[in-house]
Amino acid sequence: MAGTYTQLYIQLVFAVKHRDARIKKEWQERLFSYIASIIEAKGNKSIIVNGVTDHVHIFIGLNPSVSISELARDLKNNSSKFVNENKLSPSKFNWQEGYGAFSYSRSHIDAVYNYILNQEEHHRKKTFKEEYIEFLKAFEIEYSDKYLFEWFED
Repeated sequence: MAGTYTQLYIQLVFAVKHRDARIKKEWQERLFSYIASIIEAKGNKSIIVNGVTDHVHIFIGLNPSVSISELARDLKNNSSKFVNENKLSPSKFNWQEGYGAFSYSRSHIDAVYNYILNQEEHHRKKTFKEEYIEFLKAFEIEYSDKYLFEWFED
């Protein structure tokens, strides 16, 4: 009997909906741990979850029976509910519509992990908008500015 063997590595990126409901340092780790627990509960491998005040990066080993769009929906819905039920944000917390999903080979795991680990340092030099558009261009994804996130630049 033949088995099924896969190796699927995906980075998900999504953004907070309103500037006043940004991810605060005091509760980032709780939120990121909660997101990782959802990933694992759905049969995937959570490699790293990290971000900054206005967006999150999630790197996973994807279970092939899991739809990326359903996983992103569940992560966003459940983590928003977690933030709101635990009153972590002073105002209602939601994620913006949409997300980015980018695939990697095994040889990229360390580089992607370190990139996500160092988000705070990375965003001292580059805005989320600059970063996200670089991802789209690097992965040769056609896009329209009209359908990208709402950008909140300082």
